[in-house]
Amino acid sequence: MSRIGKKPIKIKERVEAELEQDQIKIKGPKGELSQKIPSEIKIELRKGKIFVRPAVETKRTSSLWGLTRTLIANMVKGVTDGFEKKLQIEGVGFKADMEGDNLVLKVGFTHPVKIAPGENIKFSVEKNIITVSGINKESVGQVAAKIRRVRPPDVYKGKGIRYVGEVVKKKVGKRAASI
Repeated sequence: MSRIGKKPIKIKERVEAELEQDQIKIKGPKGELSQKIPSEIKIELRKGKIFVRPAVETKRTSSLWGLTRTLIANMVKGVTDGFEKKLQIEGVGFKADMEGDNLVLKVGFTHPVKIAPGENIKFSVEKNIITVSGINKESVGQVAAKIRRVRPPDVYKGKGIRYVGEVVKKKVGKRAASI
């Protein structure tokens, strides 16, 4: 039994949920998202709530039950509030700029690195903080990870791109041999 899967998902105001054969569509003020539902899972819409139930009891069903419920809950939250990830640039001369909708990173390479936003993704830059926002939690996280991968934090000096609040343990460099 899935503890997470048992919980009903409350549909907020200004949000519409629509169930088609093997797909659920959620529409809200920020946009529209859809998700394919596995055949082992049943979804019911009752009294402003979405209920997720297993159709058959198998090991695969129990693992999909909580996952499906969480994905749908994230869709409801995404179309109402949205999601965002913040990244911080550390290093002398490292900076980020906006060029239209694209993000341009100048992080110590011979050329600037341009990153185009995906569907429903927006960038904003304020000093050394990059904010990635959108309605799909998976897409926001994927784009933020792609930006971080351009120049991950260095373990010796600490410079690079990291998530805000991420702690990078610094290593001790080489030491002179003591006689």
